[in-house]
Amino acid sequence: MPHRTPDVAIVGAGPAGLMAAEIAAGAGLRVALFDHTPTPARKLLLAGRGGLNLTHSEPLDRFLPRYGAAEPLFLRLLAEFPPDALRAWAAGLGIETFIGSSGRVFPVQMKASTLVRAWLRRLDGLGVTLHSRHRWTGWSGDGALTFHHGGETVTAAPRATLLALGGASWPRTGSDGGWLPLLEAQGVEIAPLVPSNMGFEVPWSDHLRSRFAGQPVKSVGLSAVDRSGTVRRLKGEFVITETGIEGGAVYALSAPLRDAVAADGWATLTLDLLPDMDGAELVRRLRRRGAESLSTFLKKSLSLTGPRAALLREFAPAADLSDPVALARQIKGLAVVLTGIRPIDRAISSAGGVRLSELDDRLMLARRPGLFLAGEMLDWEAPTGGYLLQGCFAMGVAAGKGMAEWLGRLVPSPAPGEGRDPSEAWEG
Repeated sequence: MPHRTPDVAIVGAGPAGLMAAEIAAGAGLRVALFDHTPTPARKLLLAGRGGLNLTHSEPLDRFLPRYGAAEPLFLRLLAEFPPDALRAWAAGLGIETFIGSSGRVFPVQMKASTLVRAWLRRLDGLGVTLHSRHRWTGWSGDGALTFHHGGETVTAAPRATLLALGGASWPRTGSDGGWLPLLEAQGVEIAPLVPSNMGFEVPWSDHLRSRFAGQPVKSVGLSAVDRSGTVRRLKGEFVITETGIEGGAVYALSAPLRDAVAADGWATLTLDLLPDMDGAELVRRLRRRGAESLSTFLKKSLSLTGPRAALLREFAPAADLSDPVALARQIKGLAVVLTGIRPIDRAISSAGGVRLSELDDRLMLARRPGLFLAGEMLDWEAPTGGYLLQGCFAMGVAAGKGMAEWLGRLVPSPAPGEGRDPSEAWEG
């Protein structure tokens, strides 16, 4: 049972797929959007429960290195669709944004559902047709896309196709990695999918687990060594869990920690429990301890209490607790050993996927002209904080433009949100 033949078929209704649909439809192309879930943008809606961190306000010279080895790709993508353009695009949907104290950018209403509804209305106005509950199953003998829908096989024969099917995190939202064998059968080189922005396992003592699981560890410094030997440092917070640790600061260092666990079976996360106090001052204070118990002194003189004090006792050698210099060294550089990685289906995102070397500058698969890829299917990763969503939106813009240009259509300029009155919707 074939569908009406569109100019463009987009498989996957997440941020990258929806943005590409908008760009392609704005260029006058007939766009059909397919997704195997009942409703579009499920992962975006789930992410929005925490306020929908759309992007980040930091300068691009600090923003781009967040993409690690994929920085050259995002140098090009964010030149076309930078964070300011994303904010302007949201404003065009009637979604005003603000910059939080951390530099992260959120909708004023702190909701994803409002943005998604406005976006779907815009796409409907551009003539984009949405086909839900369509699971992509590959290609037919004549090259048409095949889908499983309602117990039947249906087909679509577009002139260009975008696959934006996500990675393998949060599979209940639709990102289950089911596309892997289909592309591997085409000879596409794919890096193994692994967790990213995930928690780690720590063999806690029963005392620490029973007393502090679920509690946040705030205002600490964290550092880890990446594969190049570079020490990566940041200040933030994380949460102690029953099985280990998770949270924003841990996610930001998840790549080097994950790689170390994969290579060696363990990794070291180094904590600075008092990042705003230098070592010399700390030693000076510790030498004034006198006859007070260590717990009392740490609480009264250093405000080192609760989970931070518990971590110090958990990992610092007992002999170091009575020596001011050794104790200062532990407080400023406490080694926490991580012994495992939380599963990919519990991760915020995934790394790995189709190698970037398989794609041309338009995000088209070199070995299969007319087939474009975007989003978490590709081999890149970024920390939470707006970098993931910004990357997916920018990829959607690039893929939409790439398909339009491949089909000989001029893409409206400026891109969504750029140079437009925020009260105007993107009409193409």
